[in-house]
Amino acid sequence: MRRTLTALIIALLAISLSGCGAGTNAATRNTNQVTDGVEAAITADGIKIKLVNILVVATTEGAGVLVGTIVNSMPDEDALLGIAINGQVATVTGSNSLMQNKPIIFEGPSTNAKAVVATLGATAGQNVQVTMFFARAGEVNVKAIIRDQRDTYAGITA
Repeated sequence: MRRTLTALIIALLAISLSGCGAGTNAATRNTNQVTDGVEAAITADGIKIKLVNILVVATTEGAGVLVGTIVNSMPDEDALLGIAINGQVATVTGSNSLMQNKPIIFEGPSTNAKAVVATLGATAGQNVQVTMFFARAGEVNVKAIIRDQRDTYAGITA
């Protein structure tokens, strides 16, 4: 009887200490997005382009500046043809060539491109549609949040 009780206690401790007894709402099962930016991927027809941490910063002048990264994982080169933010065509400057594992980075210390709309037409906290057009991959749409020009985004200008 004592061995059975000891085995039962060990089994109960193993289940409770391993987290199996936490149920379907355990904190480790409920992961959240760690950044404000959204992510998307184009993976059809052998194309692997990923959009990472895409968001828009609203400047004090009312312009919208794109923040984020685009990465092509395939050996075939693609090109970013254009960007629309909240239904408006953005002015894109800098790199538009998407070679394998050589990202296009909008804003930040490693920036190599910039995309700006002169009049955003929305305010911080709202979501707007961002559409990116590629030569081979076609287009991708995401709903990106608008952040204001403070904290991490204080130095972003149009």
